[in-house]
Amino acid sequence: QVQLVESGGGLVQAGGSLRLSCAASGRIFSSYVMGWFRQAPGKEREFVAASSKSGASTTYADFVKGRFTISRDYAKTTVYLQMNSLKPEDTAVYYCAADSRGALVLGRTVGKFDNWGQGTQVTVSS
Repeated sequence: QVQLVESGGGLVQAGGSLRLSCAASGRIFSSYVMGWFRQAPGKEREFVAASSKSGASTTYADFVKGRFTISRDYAKTTVYLQMNSLKPEDTAVYYCAADSRGALVLGRTVGKFDNWGQGTQVTVSS
């Protein structure tokens, strides 16, 4: 199992930036894919970004390409989501997730990740 704790959410104006952090513990950090998902009120949880075990490969949802960046710090066992040019439609609870089984090469599907953080609220005002 992997324990995940997110931080960094908050209220920001449209066009602003936030950086989310997710501290991981419990298993070797380089042994599992990490991802970020989000869920807006009344909507299903959706994929945002993911990083391979080594961090060499990343994948993004089309609606965040060019604005968000996922990265991993192996010394701190932390994954980040740098969010720039934020829009009101980015408002959601953001969750980090891990595939603790180590089966994924790179994943974009909620069901492929078995460990989740508690979520952090991001609110973008217009």
